[in-house]
Amino acid sequence: MIYIAAAIAVGCAALAASFGNQTVIAKTIEAMTRQPEMKGYFRTTMFIGVGLIEAVPIIAVVFGFVLVFLFS
Repeated sequence: MIYIAAAIAVGCAALAASFGNQTVIAKTIEAMTRQPEMKGYFRTTMFIGVGLIEAVPIIAVVFGFVLVFLFS
């Protein structure tokens, strides 16, 4: 049962992060088409945002390992 809980936690976090990344990248491309002179600023901000979004599944993987190895 612990394995299922860990798999669900990691899977949901990865799914949520993929939707978050999609939104950030889509809005960045939209902003770049509106203001091409700000492309460098938007790209930098996008990479920071994607990095922060990717922290969520990494933390979920750590919690999944804790569930598997601590409670099994």
